[in-house]
Amino acid sequence: MQIIRAQPQDAGALTQIAHAAKRHWNYRENWIQKWEDVLTLRPEVIAENPAYCAIDEGRPIGFYVLTSEAGKLHLDHLWILPNEIGRGVGRRLFEHAVQTAKRLGNKTIIIESDPNAEGFYKRMGARRIGETVTTIEGQCRELPVLQYDFPQTMT
Repeated sequence: MQIIRAQPQDAGALTQIAHAAKRHWNYRENWIQKWEDVLTLRPEVIAENPAYCAIDEGRPIGFYVLTSEAGKLHLDHLWILPNEIGRGVGRRLFEHAVQTAKRLGNKTIIIESDPNAEGFYKRMGARRIGETVTTIEGQCRELPVLQYDFPQTMT
């Protein structure tokens, strides 16, 4: 597996990965449809932000996108194909995102996580700093907001 810079023409394949990953958590299909905009990667988002994909045997199997919002760096997307979960792809992409963020001069990354992915981010070293409460079809959803602080290095 290698991690390479995503290109705008990868938007369709990355969107398919995001949809497959979200479906992995057995959300209702009508909810997936309501999240269409959030799960759709647009070529301009890939072109304007640090976006990288994991490639295995010539095909993308996961990706991440970092964005800057209100002066803070956010991990806006990190999705893995369901059949690749548990192989270390997510860990490698997360570690790559941290290195990319460091090169950009950041010391933290903010992550608004799917509730099912919170444990993964905590294992990576992130800590919960809050939540975003949303409602879908009258049902309240609490999305964990986490912060990953880069380890301090000895000088």
